[in-house]
Amino acid sequence: MKSPTATLLISCPDQQGLVAKIANFIYANNGNIIHADQHTDFASRLFLTRIEWQLDGFNLPRELIAPAFNAIAKPLEANWQLHFSDTVPRIAIWVSKQDHCLLDLIWRQRAKEFSAEIPLIISNHPDLKEVAEQFDIDYHYIPIIEGNKPEQEAKQLELLRLYNIDLVVLAKYMQIISAEFIAQFPQLINIHHSFLPAFVGANPYHKAFERGVKIIGATSHYVTTDLDAGPIIEQDVVRVSHRNEVEDLIRKGKDLERVVLARAVRFHLQNRVLVYGNRTVVFE
Repeated sequence: MKSPTATLLISCPDQQGLVAKIANFIYANNGNIIHADQHTDFASRLFLTRIEWQLDGFNLPRELIAPAFNAIAKPLEANWQLHFSDTVPRIAIWVSKQDHCLLDLIWRQRAKEFSAEIPLIISNHPDLKEVAEQFDIDYHYIPIIEGNKPEQEAKQLELLRLYNIDLVVLAKYMQIISAEFIAQFPQLINIHHSFLPAFVGANPYHKAFERGVKIIGATSHYVTTDLDAGPIIEQDVVRVSHRNEVEDLIRKGKDLERVVLARAVRFHLQNRVLVYGNRTVVFE
C-alpha cells in the first residue's frame, strides 16, 4: 500500500511568489512534495496549480490542514480544494439502454484502474438490470415520461443521498438533466458521442455521416444547464472514410466513448481537474 497523500487544487489571480508561498506551507510543516504542476492562463491572469505531498511525517493532523491553509489562501483570493488519496469516492452510474460504457467502467473499477466504489446504477429503462445483478450492484429503474421529471428527479436525488454518492457518471443516459437537479448535485460527468462543439444533441453519428466528415470523436464533460456545453475534461478522435456507413461510425464511436469516459472519470477521481469558467485544466 502506498502511503497516503494530500492534494491541493488551487486557482487564484496570478502574482509573484505564489509557488513559493504554497510550497513553503508544506515544507514548513515537514511535508514531502511528490507531484507539483501549474499553469497560468494569461488571458484571464489566473494561476492554477495541483500539488501533492505525503502525509507520513506531516506535522499537521488532517483536520487542521484546511484551516491552516485557508489563512494563506484568503489573502491570495484563492479558490481551493483539499483531497486525501485514501478517501474512496462513491459513484452512481446512470444509463439508458446501451451497456458499453457501463460495462467498461465496472470492469476498470474491478481491475483497480481507479479507486472508487460503485454501489448504485440508475436507469430510465429496465434493460440493464441483469448487468447490475451480475456485479451485485443495486439497480433502480426510474422511468422518465412527459410531465414526471420533477418527481422522478426528486427520487434520484434521494437515492444519491441514501447511498452517499460523490459523483454521478452519465454513461449513455439519454435524458437531459434539469437545472434544478444540477443546482442540488453538480458533480456530474457525461459522455457525448461527438467531438464537441460539433454535432450537439441527439443522433450525432447520423449528422456526421450526412456531413461527410473524415474524423469523428467523443467528448467527456461536466454537466451544466447548457446542453452538451459544460467544461470539457477529455476528447479523442478516430478517422472514418467514404466507405463507412452510419453503423460503422457508431461502432467506432462506441470504442472512443468507452476510453474517453474512463479517462475523464479517472482524472476526476485522481483530483487532476480544475474548472475555471467553462474550461478545465487537466494535470496529467
